[in-house]
Amino acid sequence: MSKTSFNELRLVGVSRTFDESVALSNLSLTIANGEFIALLGPSGCGKSTALNCIAGLLSQTSGSIFLDGKRIDSLPPERRGFGMVFQNYALFPHLTVRNNIAFGLKIRRTKKAEVRKRVDAALALVRLQPHADKFPAQLSGGQQQRVAIARAVVLEPQVVLMDEPLSNLDAKLRNEMRGEIRKLHKTLGLTSIYVTHDQEEAMSLADRVVVMHDGVVQQVGTPEDVYLQPANAFVADFMGYRNLLQMTLKKSSTKAGAITSEKIKLSSSNLAAKTTNGAVTVAIRPDDFTVKATRGNQIRTIISSVEYQGKDFGVEATCEDGTQLFIRTEEKLKIGQKVTFGVKPERVLVFPQKKSPSHVG
Repeated sequence: MSKTSFNELRLVGVSRTFDESVALSNLSLTIANGEFIALLGPSGCGKSTALNCIAGLLSQTSGSIFLDGKRIDSLPPERRGFGMVFQNYALFPHLTVRNNIAFGLKIRRTKKAEVRKRVDAALALVRLQPHADKFPAQLSGGQQQRVAIARAVVLEPQVVLMDEPLSNLDAKLRNEMRGEIRKLHKTLGLTSIYVTHDQEEAMSLADRVVVMHDGVVQQVGTPEDVYLQPANAFVADFMGYRNLLQMTLKKSSTKAGAITSEKIKLSSSNLAAKTTNGAVTVAIRPDDFTVKATRGNQIRTIISSVEYQGKDFGVEATCEDGTQLFIRTEEKLKIGQKVTFGVKPERVLVFPQKKSPSHVG
């Protein structure tokens, strides 16, 4: 199998409303041939709506979609040349694995010899040759997902669209299939757009992550950029910065300042753009705390909860003003123990204060 050649897929101001509800607002994004893009966000953020607009399963209310400069948003799904992998697999229960994979090729009236050749190649790619004559009900969840992926890639699509394809699998299978998907993406030279609400999944698979909230793109960047340098408090919250503290900033420079609350004083060297003096939201990841004080940032606490989580502990600590902190540490702490935690100034992220973002667990 070989990829279909194109340079870029470009979305310009793509929006979708349902009655007066805005599901997707002004999505503009350029995806290069061979990229793996993850659309990431909580339920209802617009990521599946965006995918369905790209696929042609939904028409956008406004905006345009181009493939190498040719506008394609007026084309029906079957003429866009995209493959689709659904959350529920959408396999035909009365067809064997081989015939499920061959279905799209037969619809295209591909010659029998070519169908057999391409289906055999797809079966080999997803390691399902021994199961070719079984029906979907005879397969495990992971095997069914492999059939769905094979059915998409056998068409040699220009772009593969995947809508939460692993959400119905258990944790072990999800990890295995994640590796399979990334391997197929590289082996076949695919261009992939992948919808997920799972941050770990997005970061392990994608070249770039598009974080969405309420139909609006919040940040586009590499997994490392989004993880280490979230663009705003919502992205920080969604990417695991569980500690969101409402504090007051007094800047010493454009990139640094002192932040205080009733009984907490911190210094930061990581101020988000357009952050001004006054009320701010401070974001700190649980694993950025150290048990020993770090370069002046010291927070006195009493340990209120300790959970063993395998390689480390999940700790809740109460500050002198009652603020609860969430911490991950390899140190074995005890409930009631007084501990001073430190955090480096560069890992204290400061954002302009807006409405408190809804926490996504």
